[in-house]
Amino acid sequence: MSRHDEHVILPDDEYNRVLAENVHPANWTNPQPAGRYNIVVIGAGTAGLITAVVAASLGAKVALIEKHLMGGDCLNVGCVPSKGVIRAARAWADLKQAAAFGLHLPAGVKYDFGAVMARMRKLRARISHNDSVHRYTTLGVDVFIGSGRFVDSGTIQVEGPAGNRTLTCARAAICTGARAAVPSTPGLQDAGYLTNETVFSLTELPRRLAVIGAGPIGCELAQSFARFGSQVYLVEAQHGIMPNEDRDAAEIVERRMVQDGVRLLCCGKDLTVQKTEAGKRLMVDSHGQRYDVMVDDILVGVGRSPNVEGLGLEAAGVACDPNGIRVNARLQTTNPKIFAAGDVCSRYKFTHAADAMAQIVIQNALFPHPFGLGYASVDSLVMPWCTFTEPEVAHVGMYERDAKAKGIDVETYTYKLDEVDRAILDGEDEGFARIHIRKGTDRVVGATIVAAHAGDLISEFSVLMKAGAGAKTMASTIHPYPTQAEVNKKVVNLWRKAHFTQATKSRLIKLFAWMRR
Repeated sequence: MSRHDEHVILPDDEYNRVLAENVHPANWTNPQPAGRYNIVVIGAGTAGLITAVVAASLGAKVALIEKHLMGGDCLNVGCVPSKGVIRAARAWADLKQAAAFGLHLPAGVKYDFGAVMARMRKLRARISHNDSVHRYTTLGVDVFIGSGRFVDSGTIQVEGPAGNRTLTCARAAICTGARAAVPSTPGLQDAGYLTNETVFSLTELPRRLAVIGAGPIGCELAQSFARFGSQVYLVEAQHGIMPNEDRDAAEIVERRMVQDGVRLLCCGKDLTVQKTEAGKRLMVDSHGQRYDVMVDDILVGVGRSPNVEGLGLEAAGVACDPNGIRVNARLQTTNPKIFAAGDVCSRYKFTHAADAMAQIVIQNALFPHPFGLGYASVDSLVMPWCTFTEPEVAHVGMYERDAKAKGIDVETYTYKLDEVDRAILDGEDEGFARIHIRKGTDRVVGATIVAAHAGDLISEFSVLMKAGAGAKTMASTIHPYPTQAEVNKKVVNLWRKAHFTQATKSRLIKLFAWMRR
């Protein structure tokens, strides 16, 4: 994805031209400011879009500023394009297993990576209408294309291509997101590299690809490109992949990735890169062995850096640090009239987290206690997340290590998918469901699922936790057979069985004996 001043989105084809017309129209003229706004939102990613459109729907006078592309990373260089690519990679992988389902492919089947990327661009362009400048304008939002900068806490200057605008407001929300972090690897800058902002502009498959970082982005794309046929080297400084997940969960995905052809170089030390005539040379120590490999492209996926530059934060009295803008539980910055939401201030760098935080900003900024709905807090959020490898890894709430760190006694139960009929029949029986229940209660405080559709399955536990319901509710809920979602009930039944005590059994035996008499 290009971020040139002209905002040409590469490749310059019919699909990307539709995308550009929606999210950064070349002929757009910023409106004249409509007096003092109830709220001005800087950044039109998920957090900014939700804040702006919901506030406008409630009758507020709203201005929205975006200097790059409406829709932010999610639409343009994140969730939407990556899931389009992942879906195609899964289709390619399914073909390799076709014989198991009685399908014998003839020799000479054509694999077209260019068509994969064209499909992604086509679908992204279709979805982009939802985040378009024109749609938000019709919904009552004043959209300004340009760079927003605080002059003071209630004044924001917009520097647009056709001149400047000065906006005044009662409240402001900073939703400028984050960008790909780049490691200080010797030689990397000179050799050149891809990030999530540029990898989706590819039209030809790299024959050899190095991926630096085995977190969610690195793992998802490493597996996908391996399935497309690239020789993929995945370099990770820590041991194994997905260092934040339970080890046995990550190891299931790791085994699948190795089967797909990914070469994992973990515990990587002393990584250096050289640009040569034959390609890009990577040298790294992994488990005591020195590796020297040549690749065509390098993809960096080592985390995110907040977008805080050029916002005039000091003039507004807004503090930030390397982790982003500092906010309290109500998402107020150090200036109580200015709020922040999304990747620029949150450790949860997910689209759904940005959406949830936007709702909190709206309530606290526009309807403050005691005149409105009462304060909302991020402390009340139940935050699930998912890494969309195959199988997927999804989680909500605490891990067992988190509970121990907080002094919370939990009981942990794990049920494997290879004992779930539908998973077996689908050929998707690698994985498990795991729950952590607070000891002495039936309250679920955390859950992890490793499964082909873990991202869908985890929501049942999210609802359970948010509603304050417990394992008894899940155990008494009928799940249709045969479905993979049965694993949720089966893991809860392990808890129920463990608490069906011998004393209870003795009482039942006596009851049945009395009934027979």
